[in-house]
Parts: sequence; structure tokens; C-alpha cells
Amino acid sequence: MIDNEGLKREIGVWGLVANSINIIVGAGIFILPVIIAERLGTGSIWAYLICGILMIFIMLCFAEVGTIVTRTGGAYSYIEDAFGKYAGFVTTNVFIFGAAVMANAAVANGLANTLAYFLPFFKIQWIRVLLFAVMFGGLAYLNVKGVRKAIMIVKFNTIAKLSPLLFVGIFGWFFIIPTDHAGLSVHTAPDLGEMSLILIFAFVGAETALNVSGEIKNPMKTIPRGIMLSILIVAILYIMIQMTVQGLLGGSLTDFRDAPLAEAARRMIGPAGATFVIIGATFSMFGNISGMVLNMPRVLFAAARDKVIPLKGLANVHKEFLTPHNSIITYACLGFLFASIGEFKQLAMLSSASYLLIYLGVVLSLVKFRITGRRQEGSYIIPGGYIVPVLSAVVIIWVLSNLPLKELSAMAIFILLLTVIYFTIKLFNKNIIKT
Repeated sequence: MIDNEGLKREIGVWGLVANSINIIVGAGIFILPVIIAERLGTGSIWAYLICGILMIFIMLCFAEVGTIVTRTGGAYSYIEDAFGKYAGFVTTNVFIFGAAVMANAAVANGLANTLAYFLPFFKIQWIRVLLFAVMFGGLAYLNVKGVRKAIMIVKFNTIAKLSPLLFVGIFGWFFIIPTDHAGLSVHTAPDLGEMSLILIFAFVGAETALNVSGEIKNPMKTIPRGIMLSILIVAILYIMIQMTVQGLLGGSLTDFRDAPLAEAARRMIGPAGATFVIIGATFSMFGNISGMVLNMPRVLFAAARDKVIPLKGLANVHKEFLTPHNSIITYACLGFLFASIGEFKQLAMLSSASYLLIYLGVVLSLVKFRITGRRQEGSYIIPGGYIVPVLSAVVIIWVLSNLPLKELSAMAIFILLLTVIYFTIKLFNKNIIKT
């Protein structure tokens, strides 16, 4: 049975597709082509195909489990419902402190790298740190002052984000001249796995589009069709951009690590093309950061309020501005800290790994619900039995296995720390987290 929740169902397949694409396409694709080509060369397309197919499978799992567990909370609710409070606690913290904070920090570095294409002094570390301080500090100030001012910053439309990508991806083909690719390495299985782990950073976010499920027409059909189409379109767009950039820049691609798309556009139509891409990339990246700084502190606030995390102060509300000021300041400080000490590739990898851990939890939740026979009347069922969830789990684990030892150790220590915190709270204060 579909709960209407008093909302009007007006979003069709293409409305969901547009919403998903707007969320998925962010900073990653402006930076990633050179990182992917450096390791995979002309085999880059395989990493895009792996990520695209994997995300389709994962989103199908989200679509099915989302019709079984209908309460608000997304992946957190699905995993907690399937595996209990401990799993929900870990999921919430990995999402907030792993996926979201690391993603913000990675995008901030991507923005600095892109600006460095025109203004090389942004390569100097202290200037980058100053940029991060002004950016995160300014956004925190606006958010503490009130959500209305913050929303004004967030209102960047999809056209500003997609125009430079479509320009390079579609029209770049007409400017390609056969070039020497000798400077680009061929792919191996370990290379493919590691690059897929980084590239997944550019594909995550489609699950956020399902937050409007209560306003989607005929969700049992619209959601799987819309999600599959959106991932397919994004994968095709990304592949076109990768092939165009490699075709235009050839062996010199790795010389333009800061802004490969800008250099490709410059070779197409001159400095105006580079300026167009830089402006689009800046809008996209800053819009992504401002949106996260607006939304994620509210998740942090709610987690503290609901005692999912043991930091009561984060649930405080400013007496004058009526905003979760402690959560906003904490989140902005974490974003600034990790942006200042990390680099785009490393941060994107950690963020991708965090997302994949959460996705794995959702996939395993679906498997458990199927084994236990939990189902709601009229709920969506993925064709093929267990093929999609099992393949999704296998590929996620394979991609995660390519996480470098340093980053893998950091993730393991983080989860171990969360485990200690959870059971310490449970042991000494059962009123905080009830079993």
C-alpha cells in the first residue's frame, strides 16, 4: 500500500531523471578525467561502465527496500530496521563524518585546483587554506544567521552546472585531431579497481532524489525507470567527456591536472571556452559545498537530538536566530580541517569508500528482508531474484578491496572507534541508546 502522506504526486519519470542528474553531477567530473586517464589510458571507459552498472544495481536495491521500509531516514532507516540500533548508529556517523565531510573537503580542493588554472597562486598551500577558511567560515556564518540567507546562496540551477559539460562532451568531438596517446598507461585489474573506487565519487547522490518519493506518480514503476535512465544518461555523458578530453589533449592530458575540461574547451574555441568551463565548474562546486553546509548540519543536529551520537551540545538551537548553530559550526570546521590537510584524490577516495559501505548495508538489508519474507503489498521487486543484490554486494566489496592500506586502516579505526563509543554509551547510560 502506498502512503500518500497528503502530498500531491506530480513527479513523473523525466522529472525524477532531471532531479537525479542534478544531484549526481557535481565537482568530480571536472577534475577526474586526468586522474582516470593517468592510470587507465584508453581503457578509462571500463571504469565508467563498471561504476554506471554498479550504481544502477545499487539504486534498484534502494528502490525495492524503499518500498519495504517507508519511514523517513533513507539508508539509515533501512539498515537500522534490518540490523538494529548499532548498525544504524554506525551508518549515521559514517554518512555524516565520512561520506559528507570528506566529499565537501574533496570538492573544496577541486574548486581550488580549478581556480589555479587561471590564478596559479591557488596552488600555494597557505592561500588554499585561507580560501577554505573564508569559504567554510562564510557559509557557517550565513547558516547560523538564518536558513533564508543560506538558501539564497544554494540556488544555483542545473543549467549552470551542465552547460560546460554538454559543451565539451558533445561539441568537442568536432575538434578532435588524431593525437599520440603514448604518455597514457594501459589498464590492469588493480588499476581498474582503484580508479573505480575514485570514480564512484562522481556517481553518488542518486539515492537523494528518492527523498521525494511521496510526490512521485506511480512510484513502483517510475522510480526504477527514472533511476536507471538517470544513471545511464550520466554514464554516457561522463564517457563522452572522458573520450573528448583524451582525444583533444592526448598525451599532454596529465599536464593539465588542475582543470582538464577547461584546457579542452580552450583548445576548442580559445580562452572564452576555458572561461566558460571555469565559471560553470565554480558554480557547480561552490553550489555543492553551500548545499551540503546548509543540509548536513541539520542531519548532525537531528542525530544529536535523537541521541544517535553522544554530543548533546550539537542539538542546541541559537536563541536569537533559531538555527542549530553548534552543528553548523562543527560541520564547517570539520570541512575546513579535512580540506586543509587532504587532497582531492585522497578525500574523494575516502568519501567514495564511505558511500560504498552505506550502499553495501542497504544491499544486505534487502537480502535480509527477502530471506525473512518481509514485504508490503504492492512493493517493487527487482527481477531476477537475488542476482542484482548479490552482484551489487560482490562488486562493492571488490571495489572496496582496492582501497589503499593507509585509507583502509583509517576507515577500520573509525568504525572501531564508533563501535567502542556505541557500546560504552549502551553500557553506562541505557537511556541514551535503548536496545
